[in-house]
Amino acid sequence: MRIIQIIDSLDIGGAEKMAVSFANSLSSRMEFSGLVVTRKEGSLKKSIKDDVNYFFLRRKHRFDFWAVMRLRNYCKKNDVRTIQAHSSSFFIACMVKMIYPKIQILWHDHNGIGVIPKREGAIYLQFFSFFFKGIIAVNTELEAWARRKLFCKNIIYLQNYVVEKNDFDKTTLLKGEDGKRVLYLANLRHQKNHFLLVDVVKKVHNDFKDWTFHIVGNDSNNDYSTRLKAKIKEYNLENVIYIYGSKQDTEHIINQCDIAVFTSNSEGLPVALLEYGLFCKPVVSTSVGQIPYIVQHGKCGFISKIGDSEAFSVNLSTLMADKELRLKFGKEIHKVILETYSEQVVIDKYFSWILDLKNIKIN
Repeated sequence: MRIIQIIDSLDIGGAEKMAVSFANSLSSRMEFSGLVVTRKEGSLKKSIKDDVNYFFLRRKHRFDFWAVMRLRNYCKKNDVRTIQAHSSSFFIACMVKMIYPKIQILWHDHNGIGVIPKREGAIYLQFFSFFFKGIIAVNTELEAWARRKLFCKNIIYLQNYVVEKNDFDKTTLLKGEDGKRVLYLANLRHQKNHFLLVDVVKKVHNDFKDWTFHIVGNDSNNDYSTRLKAKIKEYNLENVIYIYGSKQDTEHIINQCDIAVFTSNSEGLPVALLEYGLFCKPVVSTSVGQIPYIVQHGKCGFISKIGDSEAFSVNLSTLMADKELRLKFGKEIHKVILETYSEQVVIDKYFSWILDLKNIKIN
């Protein structure tokens, strides 16, 4: 079997991490595993295994004819039969199929369910779905939507998975006191709703003055970022909430923290959640995407409604005040991750699905 993963960038993000993970996982299980990055390289490049065939396409714009030709030539040269296109990279994959019909396209949809209303009436996505041999959805809501709206019928819900990487670089030292840190791994963008976290911190800070909060993720220094920093300053929380930007040594960062959070308005199946669980960190989250299926309320974390800062604050305070409960929840979520979201479990399910698809050639 000869499959390549396509992703637009190697900046640190959930879809990007999964593209790299699939390329790495498949490299030891098939004849050829490749990773094509279309627009921008980034820090995740260090995570690519040596036996993955890597190609940077240098795509300049959406309708970049020469990039399409380079990708076609790459596929022909390496006798690639299947493209697994992550998120928006399905567009260039379909362009290639138009001029190189033997290619089969698997679309890996990583979006949160909040994107579904925006897709209603999106004729372009319905049109391109004619070109898909199969669709992988990272949560059950996306799977159900694809079955209702798209023309490809080979659809599977396939959970994200996590692999312990053993970071080579352990450079990020978080501020604050050991044993009293809360972590939010999330790029600074609207759907992650960091503003809810700031409201929560304002509510709990008086009772937990020694605790600090740490936001790690890409900071584009845009309007969202500017408003977030202004709100932190307005509430006099500059020495309580720290923003670090994008970091490579996420395992090292997680291990320095005691509670992990999600304040998102929308999620699919965030890879950060799986990383939290892998390292036994109890989670407080809003009820988005697949998170409630993993973070079972009262068993391995707490769940509250989207935007409910009061309930979120109560849940977080409960964990901050009880070390034994934190340890108990951490062990429970670790067990869930190993049983359901490990590399072996997911890749076995992936191969079973692939083998059922017609015209996906197995060498």
